[in-house]
Amino acid sequence: MTGAGMMDCKKALEEAGGDFDKAVEVLRKQGQKLSLKRADREAKEGAVIAMTSANRNNGVLVRLSCETDFVAKNEDFVNFAKSITEIALKTLPADTDALLALPYASGLTVGEKITEQVGVIGEKVEVSHYSKLETAAGQGQVLPYIHMGNRAGVIVALNLEGPEFVDPGKNVAMQIAAMRPVALDKDGVSADMIEKEIEIGKEQARQEGKPEAMLEKIAVGKLNKFYQESTLLNQTYVKDGKMTVAQYLQSLNKDLTVTAFKHVELG
Repeated sequence: MTGAGMMDCKKALEEAGGDFDKAVEVLRKQGQKLSLKRADREAKEGAVIAMTSANRNNGVLVRLSCETDFVAKNEDFVNFAKSITEIALKTLPADTDALLALPYASGLTVGEKITEQVGVIGEKVEVSHYSKLETAAGQGQVLPYIHMGNRAGVIVALNLEGPEFVDPGKNVAMQIAAMRPVALDKDGVSADMIEKEIEIGKEQARQEGKPEAMLEKIAVGKLNKFYQESTLLNQTYVKDGKMTVAQYLQSLNKDLTVTAFKHVELG
């Protein structure tokens, strides 16, 4: 029932004087101790799960992290990640802390169940990412994509509903997973990132021996190239190098576009 090792269960039963419920509590406490003990360990492996509601108005993205690839590929671990994602999709909590506080099963919260699994698995386990996208009925749809056997996931929101836009939405989600855009368009790029790119552009030009008076202009030109390579709608569409992602969507419907996306990967 608990998934803990036979000897661990035997010791817990002995400690609890044969009381099954108390033995389960002992195992949970062992998990809590283990969780604290392993808190400083790196959890770079895991499973990324992307899900959307039946009406495609809501989507969630969850990364359940662990320490080793061996655990990450275990079917029980992946199913556990899926069960947490299903809870997130059903309730759409505000943030990770709210997700961890939600009821899981058998009187445990999601966070408590994760702690229990630390004791079962013997590794650090944590929800290291949770995000969501929501669209109002009649105002678009959210589509999911899971990449490379749960190593990366995407949810993408389109402004138009309809089954004819499901495959295009998934194509764009695949683009996001492959090309890792930093923002939807140039308006979504942070001021800090723009400043950083301009400084990089200036330094590159300086290293190439360009005159100091020309550095700003050259850096701005490089910034435009950055927008083309790193913002989703301006990227070259990977399935047709003759058009951008924005042009691909407009070729299907002149009003079709992406309104938001979330992307997370292991590591």
